[in-house]
Amino acid sequence: MTLTTEISNRNFISFLWHAGFLAFAQVFMDVDTIIPAMLIESGGGAIHIGIMTAILLGGSSVTQLFFAPYISNQSYKKKYLLLGINSRIFSLLGLGLLLFYLQARQPVYIIGVIFVLITIFALGGAFANIGYTDILGKSIVEEKRKSFLSFKQVIAGIVVLLSAFLARKVLSSSSFPLNYAYTFIIGSAALLIASLGFWNLKETEPSVLKISGFKKFIQILKSELKTNPKLSYFLGFVNTQGIAISFLPFLTLYAKKTFQTQSNDIAMFLVFKVLGIVLVSFLILLWSKKIKYKWLLYGNVFLSLTMVLGTFFISEAGHIKYIFISGGIVYSIFSITMNGVLLEVSGKENRAIYTGFAGAGSVIPAIFPLTAGYLIKTFGFHNFFWLYIVIISFSVFFIYKLDCKK
Repeated sequence: MTLTTEISNRNFISFLWHAGFLAFAQVFMDVDTIIPAMLIESGGGAIHIGIMTAILLGGSSVTQLFFAPYISNQSYKKKYLLLGINSRIFSLLGLGLLLFYLQARQPVYIIGVIFVLITIFALGGAFANIGYTDILGKSIVEEKRKSFLSFKQVIAGIVVLLSAFLARKVLSSSSFPLNYAYTFIIGSAALLIASLGFWNLKETEPSVLKISGFKKFIQILKSELKTNPKLSYFLGFVNTQGIAISFLPFLTLYAKKTFQTQSNDIAMFLVFKVLGIVLVSFLILLWSKKIKYKWLLYGNVFLSLTMVLGTFFISEAGHIKYIFISGGIVYSIFSITMNGVLLEVSGKENRAIYTGFAGAGSVIPAIFPLTAGYLIKTFGFHNFFWLYIVIISFSVFFIYKLDCKK
């Protein structure tokens, strides 16, 4: 079946449907504020936040290295996309029910059960992302992709901004653990509605790339690194700039430990993070046909460094929300550029496998949060901030070498 303008428009709307309701769900399962705050309230510390961040932001990407060979062998990937998102729905529901159970007693192994559900949530996202990237690349005509990625961020930002106030009300309506139980159950329901957009997708073209196993996957990776120089620079960029989006969970921990912030503060941090997302997404949408990815990448490095340096000057809890604005901008730009640059670096037939390569390149983002948790516990937050600055600075070299044309 050929990708026609009519089918492309249908898929465009389906992806936006998913993006809109996913944005609503993300407020209630936010990995920078809601989940780390819940973990801290459950008795977690710096080491636990490090493990959580490694699972949600780094480890989930690395596992794509193992998922990609299997999914790449499948001609059509819609059912694997649905499998991934459904596992996230049930894991969120499980977290909500678990927190309801906490009303009765505090089981010894509660942290362990939380990590099991968080791991399922993260792996489901990693599994779904491979199919998502492949289907997106062949289901929307090329000239509309950048507009879609920007438009998706704008819609997501507006929805999140409106629903963030609802999340704040839910978090303030009762004490722990009921308030967090409500947030995760609402998030699960919203994610279920979001999945309807994927059910409506029409996957027109089969993928022809076949991989016999993990060994073959590694051979293809070595071959692509030789024939496609941009791939190695892309992986270098992922390994350095990629840690920027894992900063906010530690900032939430910093706020909790230093200023004893409460649920109302956490909700406000979320609102300001969303303000940053909406602002930059709207600007990128306006300039999507003029601005190149490389200038977005350079700008994101500068903002990432500014965001971390700004933490040295925080003197009261109220100032932290301004760092979250920067964090929202960094997250938004990274989300847009990661998908866009990956589509530019890869070819039509190998997008799914290149998503796996991106996962393989996320070694430092996967390991760094674990190291950061130990570093914070042993040496304090400021040493952790400086290490962040050093690693992110190296990404300038890889951005220069990538030299994105679009």
